[in-house]
Amino acid sequence: MLLLAEPITPFDWQRLLWTADAPPTFLLEVVFRCVVTYVLMLAALRVTGRRGVRQLSIFELSIILGLGSAAGDTMFYHDTPLLPVVIVFAVVSAMYWLFNRLTEWFPRFSDWLEGTPVLLVEEGRINMKNLDNLNLTQKELFGELRQQQVEHLGQVRRAYMEATGNLSAYFFAPDEARPGLPIWPELLAKSQHRVEVAGPHACCKCGEVKELARGQTASCAVCEGKEWVLVCTAKREA
Repeated sequence: MLLLAEPITPFDWQRLLWTADAPPTFLLEVVFRCVVTYVLMLAALRVTGRRGVRQLSIFELSIILGLGSAAGDTMFYHDTPLLPVVIVFAVVSAMYWLFNRLTEWFPRFSDWLEGTPVLLVEEGRINMKNLDNLNLTQKELFGELRQQQVEHLGQVRRAYMEATGNLSAYFFAPDEARPGLPIWPELLAKSQHRVEVAGPHACCKCGEVKELARGQTASCAVCEGKEWVLVCTAKREA
């Protein structure tokens, strides 16, 4: 049987609500800590990008992070008083409400904090500048497109990364699809610096299509990529 250094009196309201180790003015510091921590959490979530907040808004995730530890520690640590935790819940909830209202009152603040839709694929070609600005890799983009049954970029008219972190795609009609960069990993693995078969090839970096002769090496005019792969012409089935 475990022996405690000091006996614990169940339902000791003085211990439940407060601790003798801190003065009452410490509650003001708790408020200050909550405000600073909440702002830091929002800033960190903004920097880490949209992938970290998918399926949850940035405010919902901030509530989970902000209250998770406070709630968990209070449930089973006998030396965690309740009053500071109540302050934490009240301040974090108030900050949640305030930032939600700020995004409603100031659209530019909302766009900065939560982000706006970003165009990633246009007319079958990757917008490399926007992709880099999102800290998103080509592999991640292709993984999202494959989940929407895309075989090559020539099937995609436009694709946007939404503020929620989800990818929205608009497709060419099956008879309007153009040759494009295949996004199946096994086909991308066949990329070449010097092409072996003459014909249309796609830049493995941005998807630009170019006619290349056998044995030719080329630099992409759009992104300066030097790896090429034979285009795919498969029609997408709706």
